Amino acid sequence: MHEFLTLLSAWFLHLDVHLSELVAAYGYWIYLLLFAVIFIETGVVIMPFLPGDSLLFIAGALAAKGLFDPWILFFLLLTAAITGDALNFAIGTYVRRKAVDTSRIPFLKAEHIALTQQFFERHGGKTIILARFVPIVRTLAPFVAALGSMPARVFFMYNVVGGLIWVGSLLLAGYLFGNIPWVSNNLTIVVLGIVFLSILPGIIAWLRTLGRRAGKA
Repeated sequence: MHEFLTLLSAWFLHLDVHLSELVAAYGYWIYLLLFAVIFIETGVVIMPFLPGDSLLFIAGALAAKGLFDPWILFFLLLTAAITGDALNFAIGTYVRRKAVDTSRIPFLKAEHIALTQQFFERHGGKTIILARFVPIVRTLAPFVAALGSMPARVFFMYNVVGGLIWVGSLLLAGYLFGNIPWVSNNLTIVVLGIVFLSILPGIIAWLRTLGRRAGKA
């Protein structure tokens, strides 16, 4: 598993090169690949490690180069993000109604659920929007919302707004800045920066939790 994650990380660090090669080889089929990655990351509870943020940014940059149609890309990936979260919410609803023990679900870690619950305690329903920009929390937020009995209509509103902001902002950022010479020549650094900024809120929440525990000790 460790070797697989290492290879996956290396592949995504050079995502611009690999995506360009795949577009040249498979053409429009790559739209389906991008849809699948975003849908699986947001929709499948046990797949929180897929790099949606950097994928959206680089896809936007490649759209600026003419490799993708930006409007097809936007509406396709927006659909993937919204339907993925909807599936995730449905899974959480099923787990709640059937009283399934979440500790028995493979790859679903208790500390990740706890981190997501902390986001809900701080931000309430807006977590569905904010979590779009936080790996792991992004994948678990709809699931935890369903476990907490959030009304489906409320979730749907936050889901659509969050999807629009997440997909739109990162695709636009890639489209506008991805072809600036320094950015295009240092995309690995940019991807690492996006990953760091994405996990920063989780690190801050974790440090706050440690601080509260130390204060109670």
